[in-house]
Amino acid sequence: MADADATEGGPTGGGEPDPFDAFRQVVALPGDVLVLSAAMFAFSLGFQATGRYLPEYLSVLGASSLAIGLFGSVGNLISAVFPYPGGALSDRLGSRTSLTLFGLASTLGFLVWWAADPVRDVAVGPTNLAVVLVFCGLFLSQAWKSLGLGATFAVLKQSVPPDRLASGFAATETFRRTAFLLGPLVAAGVLSAYAFAAGFRLILLGAAVAGAVGTVAQYRLYDAANDSLGKSFDGVATAVSDLRSLPDTLRPLLVADTLVRFANGMVYVFFVIVVVERGVGATLPVVGALSPAAYFGVLLGVEMAVALVTMLPVARLARRVGLKPVVGLGFAVYALFPVLLIVAPADPAAYAALFAFSGLRFAGLPAHKALIVGPAEADAGGRVTGTYYLVRNVVTVPSALAGGWLYARDPTLAFGLATAVGLVGVAYFAARGREFAAYAPGGSR
Repeated sequence: MADADATEGGPTGGGEPDPFDAFRQVVALPGDVLVLSAAMFAFSLGFQATGRYLPEYLSVLGASSLAIGLFGSVGNLISAVFPYPGGALSDRLGSRTSLTLFGLASTLGFLVWWAADPVRDVAVGPTNLAVVLVFCGLFLSQAWKSLGLGATFAVLKQSVPPDRLASGFAATETFRRTAFLLGPLVAAGVLSAYAFAAGFRLILLGAAVAGAVGTVAQYRLYDAANDSLGKSFDGVATAVSDLRSLPDTLRPLLVADTLVRFANGMVYVFFVIVVVERGVGATLPVVGALSPAAYFGVLLGVEMAVALVTMLPVARLARRVGLKPVVGLGFAVYALFPVLLIVAPADPAAYAALFAFSGLRFAGLPAHKALIVGPAEADAGGRVTGTYYLVRNVVTVPSALAGGWLYARDPTLAFGLATAVGLVGVAYFAARGREFAAYAPGGSR
């Protein structure tokens, strides 16, 4: 790891990390957090230009609502299974080696998705080869994001003082969410010029290029000399031991987070389909008329713009009020958005306001991550993170499949029930949630 004091006041220094300072010094800063941020930007650019459109891609390829729901549940399964072994591997091998392997896999996944469309006429049981390839590509494409989750948390844990973790995560999240802003806008531009299938395949090629650049950058620039390595993974017994040893602070957070994410997972894959099937397009100044698919990219850009504007101020606010209120805010937005989306009029301005509101859920994300990894031991950040996400995501695996079954019968019921489940999680966290000691009112700063 590079010298933690090399950039005083920057993301790896002893002062409070400043995401905007990181932008200004992007070429000059050698710190590992900045390298991680750059890799996050590259992969997130690819993920966000493609991931939110995959349900519509599947629909065009001939998949049913139930198959699209199944796709979401498989994604949940991957998110559940990958973080724990990924975290254990990163603690054992170090972050650079692990993230490089995961980056290569993700880049290949984008190419598998690109190769799907030409074989949509090849039947495979009740579906076709294109749909099968999209499912297969999901296992590869999610590698950096899911397998690498523990490694990315561990880099922050090793580089940032405990009472600056929320701001440290805000620094990396600023890079990442900037890609979340740009990726959908790039997709919107491409889809405004091409038919959906042809345009989306161009986007997939661009995502593969971004993934390759991110992989090379993190391998060449990351300083792995001082990686903090933990114990090796010894099988199921190790996983059970890690579950039992989760810090007490995480237990109520985990229950509430699981309920909120289950609710969101029920309908998340149908957001793009709601916008497209309702025909919510728009005519924008300079740009002109946008199809519903292209306008969905603009809506995602609005969502991320709000996230970027609010993330840093809210991370700083967490140092005054604690992590719990900020995390609770994000949970509440997650819970309310589905029912608001399904009952809103099919009006472009109304949808823009809703996605701006949705952007507020990201304001609590740095505090949420700090609340997860903050209580962990110094050499166990990856394992604690992986264990947390293992439990949360295992429980949420069937959410999209259940939502797909409900959506095929009554979309309003599916979205309304999702909000009801989410609000239960919000109420539980308000009643039982615990604060991280470094952020507790009256604690040291």
